[in-house]
Amino acid sequence: MLVSLPYWLFQMARHGKYRKGLAERLGRVPSRLQLPEEEPAIWIHAVSVGEVLAVAGLVEELRRRFPQHRVFISTTTDTGQALARQRFGEDKVFYFPMDFAFAIRPYLRALRPQLVVIAETEFWPNFLRLAHAGGARVAVVNARISDRSWPGYRRFSKLLPRLLANVDLFLAQTPEDAARLQAIGAKPERIRVSGNLKFDIPAAAPIAIVESLRKSIAASAAGPVLACGSTMDGEESLLLKAFENVLVQHPRAVMILAPRRPERFAAVAALLQQMSISFFNRSEWNGESLSGKVLLLDTIGELSALYALADVAFVGGSLVAHGGHNIIEPAQHGVAILVGNHTENFRDMVSLFQSRNALRIVGPAELPLVLLELLANDAERIALGQRAAETMRSQIGATARTADALEELLARP
Repeated sequence: MLVSLPYWLFQMARHGKYRKGLAERLGRVPSRLQLPEEEPAIWIHAVSVGEVLAVAGLVEELRRRFPQHRVFISTTTDTGQALARQRFGEDKVFYFPMDFAFAIRPYLRALRPQLVVIAETEFWPNFLRLAHAGGARVAVVNARISDRSWPGYRRFSKLLPRLLANVDLFLAQTPEDAARLQAIGAKPERIRVSGNLKFDIPAAAPIAIVESLRKSIAASAAGPVLACGSTMDGEESLLLKAFENVLVQHPRAVMILAPRRPERFAAVAALLQQMSISFFNRSEWNGESLSGKVLLLDTIGELSALYALADVAFVGGSLVAHGGHNIIEPAQHGVAILVGNHTENFRDMVSLFQSRNALRIVGPAELPLVLLELLANDAERIALGQRAAETMRSQIGATARTADALEELLARP
């Protein structure tokens, strides 16, 4: 911690990261929490927005099955915290403490959880040890070990069995994830495959901006619409060059561009200005025509609903080596999906969709050509989106299987 302190201070000063909730991260239990008085509690940890969305259905299912329990949710990121408070109520949500005993113990004393549920693979040694030692049943749900993180886990495989012994149940997304968990030291009798909770995320409810944009696009006869979501540094320039190619054949085309990280909004706006591409910031748009322009989504929490407007969706983090992002949101809307070659973090999901011809994988050079091909072929583009929606529906059910397993875990003597 001392060695890395300059990095954390730099992140706090430049981007404001980790500044919010600092006292909570250091162990001060916030007064807004409605703490149980002799009531049993369940503590669910979801790192960021993706995990919060994934566990949302599980939270509701656990509340239904265990009405006598209080369900609390912790997050690590500010965006995850904001979404969790919106979804579950401020009096049930807090920042996850840093992995020091002095920061963790106040929460364990205050909440006295009977069950601790960790989304995906947040293996914090002190937290797992203290939660288990305090008598809580510990489960890791939606567990996965990505191709990107797998070499790191293998390097420390001799140290991990002792850490993983503090986990009573692993619910893996796929058989491969289960095999990898076993390979790094998790006991095989504690591992099950329950599927991916993210397939159970309901489609985003309609929001006002969607209808406003739909009316504006129709009124100005704009389109087609390209939605490029969760983009990373190095991708926007490639996507905007492809958009320039699209404009040659479709001069009234619209791009909705949503950078992954809020701290990059200004940099992407500067790139648009540098490339002399007309654009509006979403926060400043007041109904003006978007024909031939880019709408820069400089807001949080709207992208999922906006995919409903797209003729083609590109899911970012995949043209550059970031491992890709979740393709479920555009699939829910039946939109034709494109991703780049770097989808290691979602290998199984992408492989499933690819096996059913439900998405297209493109490199930077192919991107403009594939976009133009899909925009020229309505039947193929619509069928590609329909296959994505069908694939999505075929995988539903992980939430119920996960809740069943957790119920069984809590019932153990």
